[in-house]
Amino acid sequence: MGVRRVVTGHDQDGKAIVISDADATNIKRPSHRPGVAIHNIWVVESSPAPVNGPVETTDREIGLLPPKNGSVFRVIEFPPEKDWIDSVDREAAKAAWESLDAGHVGDIEEPPHPLMHKTDTVDYAICLEGEIVLVLDDSEVLIKTGDTVIQRGTNHAWSNRSDAVCKIMFVLIDGVV
Repeated sequence: MGVRRVVTGHDQDGKAIVISDADATNIKRPSHRPGVAIHNIWVVESSPAPVNGPVETTDREIGLLPPKNGSVFRVIEFPPEKDWIDSVDREAAKAAWESLDAGHVGDIEEPPHPLMHKTDTVDYAICLEGEIVLVLDDSEVLIKTGDTVIQRGTNHAWSNRSDAVCKIMFVLIDGVV
């Protein structure tokens, strides 16, 4: 799946123009989740966000978390997990989070899903395609196409128990506890 990214800006006369129209190229494929593709689309380093500046904000390594006081915009493809989920233990999960520069997020005692994690962020999510289970400490919610989630620094995991890929758009905003 390609994710087309259209970026607007201004010309020298202040008129609105398209300054970039191309597929997002910063795609992370974490080894701990076979088939997962994280399409990093845009990163903002601070808030309030500058409306002018560089066109390419994702030309560097981007981990799981947004920059301090910033945000990150991404689309993630979650393939079905039934063929590999039983092979993920605590050590594999820890290595998975470390591969995304977020080793500390998975420090949860006896999680109901091996990839459960907690971030100090407010996350806006919308399910673009398919379905996925949002796993929390003691409950689960089936998220379907068109559903939205506002995840506010809670323990959570995304579990695709279906037979099809699920695509979710996320905006992660740095938060405080």
